[in-house]
Amino acid sequence: MFNFVAELTVALGSVLWVEIVRDIYHACSHIWQPLYRLHVWHHRVFRPDLSVVNDAIYRQAHWYNDVPESLVMLTFSLLPWLMVRTYHISSQWAAWAGFLYTLSFLLGAIARGLGIPHVGELTDITHRQGKLTTLPSRWFINRSYHWRHHFDNQNAYFSGTLSLVDKVMGTALSLKNKRVAVTGASGTLGRALLAQLYRQEAKVVALTSSQTQINLEIAGKEIPIETIVWQSDREAELAATLEKIDILIINHGLNVHADRTAEAIAKSYQINTFSGLRLMEQFFKTVKSDRDMVRKEVWINTSEAEVNPAFSPLYELSKRAMGSLVTMRRLDAPCVVRKLVLGPFKSNLNPIGIMSADWVAKQIIALAKRDIRNIIVTINPITFIFFPIKEFSNSLYYRFFTRSS
Repeated sequence: MFNFVAELTVALGSVLWVEIVRDIYHACSHIWQPLYRLHVWHHRVFRPDLSVVNDAIYRQAHWYNDVPESLVMLTFSLLPWLMVRTYHISSQWAAWAGFLYTLSFLLGAIARGLGIPHVGELTDITHRQGKLTTLPSRWFINRSYHWRHHFDNQNAYFSGTLSLVDKVMGTALSLKNKRVAVTGASGTLGRALLAQLYRQEAKVVALTSSQTQINLEIAGKEIPIETIVWQSDREAELAATLEKIDILIINHGLNVHADRTAEAIAKSYQINTFSGLRLMEQFFKTVKSDRDMVRKEVWINTSEAEVNPAFSPLYELSKRAMGSLVTMRRLDAPCVVRKLVLGPFKSNLNPIGIMSADWVAKQIIALAKRDIRNIIVTINPITFIFFPIKEFSNSLYYRFFTRSS
């Protein structure tokens, strides 16, 4: 039994290894000019609907890009075999799994280069023509994920089968040139998020209930940010603005602390729950095309109050309601929905917070670029245990006992 497990581990490891080699080769092809001269043929092939521009260029691209890439993978696939042979880890046949796996890619690339009919439809799945039907995947690369490499940012989304390399490199989500709107923009975290997004070359928009123009101080310079004033319960008035937004970050909130009056209850749920939900639904209406589906996202600050006490009961109750409804709604969401599950950071809402808002904002951006869908930033280790369990069980419960329209 032990030998079988060892052999299976070596076999899977050798396959994973050649996938890593391929993705690193791909990334290098966008950095090193001699490789880019070969790889650029691949980017000349497809239109935005993934139809082929020219059959001759399509075949040429495989000789210049896919065949050399497969040969590099094939060469590096020998390393696991050399390690197994040197250290006698398991039967040597297991280490050849990566070699055989790569051989299938090489033969497919040669067949496509020769123009053999229908081979591309069977072997080049991520470039298959047609309407995109699924959201960008998290771990296994689908057509929607890879579409972004061609038509969103060619210097990101390098992974071919598994997104591991993109997650490690922080290239699983590109923020460059995306229009990103942040609600609660006049608050401490709102400003910190705007600053971090600006540094990522995003085109930021501040959504605030304050009448004050939002300016950011970057590298000693004061930079005015496009500022749009809005009010809770008037989310529909943002419809035209949201049409032009790629990523909406719902970050506004209210903490009434110890107040438990009827007015405090109404305000807490109005701001922390229903306003954000209405804004999310308004944004969903703007997802109308394949391009919208793969580029648009909603990030929602629900707080670790979803699973931990915040010593502010109405804040906890309203945020938990928001979190649960978002979990249910994103089962049918037309675009990617991320949760921001944040621990106590120092702000006007929480003057005794422990973390700094700037540090929290940096972690949010770093994790989003690694395509983490539930972004947890806290010093409390319990949240990292309880939140995934709660999110998985709630999602399963809602999937079984509710239905989409």
